[in-house]
Amino acid sequence: MPKQPTQGWTRRRATASALLVAGAALLGTPAAWADSYPSKPITLILPFPAGGATDVQMRVLAQAAAKELGQPIIVSNRPGVGGTLGPAAMAQSSPPDGYTIALIAATLFRLPHLMKVSYDPAKDFTYLINLTGYTNGLVVRQDAPWKNVQELLADAKARPGAISYGATGKGSGGHIAMERLLRTAGVQMTFIPYKGGAETTTALLGGHLNVISDPGWGPIVESGKARVLATLGEARLKRFPQVPTLKELGFDLVVNSPIGLAGPKGMEPAVVKKLHDAFRKAMNEPGYQQALELNDQVPLYMGAEEYGRYATEQTAREKVFVQELGIKLD
Repeated sequence: MPKQPTQGWTRRRATASALLVAGAALLGTPAAWADSYPSKPITLILPFPAGGATDVQMRVLAQAAAKELGQPIIVSNRPGVGGTLGPAAMAQSSPPDGYTIALIAATLFRLPHLMKVSYDPAKDFTYLINLTGYTNGLVVRQDAPWKNVQELLADAKARPGAISYGATGKGSGGHIAMERLLRTAGVQMTFIPYKGGAETTTALLGGHLNVISDPGWGPIVESGKARVLATLGEARLKRFPQVPTLKELGFDLVVNSPIGLAGPKGMEPAVVKKLHDAFRKAMNEPGYQQALELNDQVPLYMGAEEYGRYATEQTAREKVFVQELGIKLD
C-alpha cells in the first residue's frame, strides 16, 4: 500500500506551489515587464512624408534615442489629414506597451473642432515629451511679383481667388493662420492642401503654387530660389533679421506650433519615463540641433506631465478659437 505523504510534506508542497503562482503573477505585472523594456525595436510614426524638414530632424533624433534605449527605433512615414492620420490610427489600434509611438503636431488638438475624428486628444494618448516648435513663414518664389505682404494682399484683393497658397493639410497651423490673415485683410486666395512640407516646396518651386504658409522654408530661401515675406512667430528670427513678423505689420496673428511624442493611452509610467529620458538626452545630439537650426527651430522642452496638461488645455483653447473663426472642414 502506497505510503501517505506526511502533513509537513503536504504543507511544504502547498507553500512551494503558492510561491510559484505568486512568482508567475509577479513576472506578469506591468512593473516587471517594464524593467525589461525595450526588448525589441520601437516604431515611431511620423505623420509627414519622407524628405521634409521634420523627417530629417526625427530620424536624427530617433537614432540618438535608440542608442540610449538599446533597441532600434524604426521611423514609419504615415502622412495624411494634416499630420493626424498616423497618430489617430495608433491611438485606435496600437497596444500601450511602448513599442509604437507617434509624433504629435498641433493640428491634432485643433482638428476635432473642425471635423469628425476618431480620437479625443485629451483622453486617447499618453504624452511623453514635447521637443520643439515650427516657425511658419509666408514664402514666395524669388521671381514672384510681390516684395512684401502688403503687395501680396493688394493683388489678392484685386484678383479674388486668382492667387493660390498651400500648407500641410486642412486644419494645419499654416492653413488656419493664412485664413485668419485673409479674413482680416478682406481678401480671397485659393487654398491647396498637401501632405507635407516637401510637397509644398516642390509645388512652389515648380510654379504650381504661388505662396506657401508652412515651416521648413529656410533652405530654399538661403539658396536664392524663394523669399520669405513675413514670419508668424512672436519675434524676428536671428537667421533672418530683415524679415518682419505679421504681428509687427499690424496683424494680431502669432502661430506657435509645438511638436512632441506620444503613445496610446494607458502606458505604464516606468515605460513613459524610459522613453522620455532617452529622447530628452537625444535632444542634445549635435546633428539634431543642427537640423533644428537649419529650419529656424529651437528646443521647446516639456516633460510628460507638463505636455499632457498642455494637450488638454490646448484642445480647449482650440475649440474656442475655431468657434470664433467659424471654419468647418466637413
